[in-house]
Amino acid sequence: MDWVTRERPKTDRIACPWLIRRFIDPAAQFHFVPAEVVLRVAPEMGGTTFDAPGATYTHRDGRCTFEVLVDEFALVENRALVRLARIVHAADVEQELGSDPAGAGLLAIGIGGLGVEADDHVLLERALFVYDALYAWCELDVAER
Repeated sequence: MDWVTRERPKTDRIACPWLIRRFIDPAAQFHFVPAEVVLRVAPEMGGTTFDAPGATYTHRDGRCTFEVLVDEFALVENRALVRLARIVHAADVEQELGSDPAGAGLLAIGIGGLGVEADDHVLLERALFVYDALYAWCELDVAER
């Protein structure tokens, strides 16, 4: 399946592809395009839109796109994913930054990533390890509770 979102992914637009590839569609392909064309080019590509105004999957009811995908694809039984969703939410929703202690660190990594990698696809591939590692930590964190 093809997925289409805004270019220059930072937090939610890196977390969502990680989630999609790891838990929804391992063969997913991602297209990063200018924000103003996301909704126009997605149907031409046969793609599903995410994390863009008017997208199929985007922020809803105060939740970031990652949280929406966890709900929509019935992944809420995975406690480590729910824990990770709280961190992504804190990093992605500006007024919620303090809601999880790991949020500021994830936001810093997302912002810094934009400064060290100009190619969005390479940025995504490089960032997947961060989310693999953070998910592994979340598994440990929820196991301890």
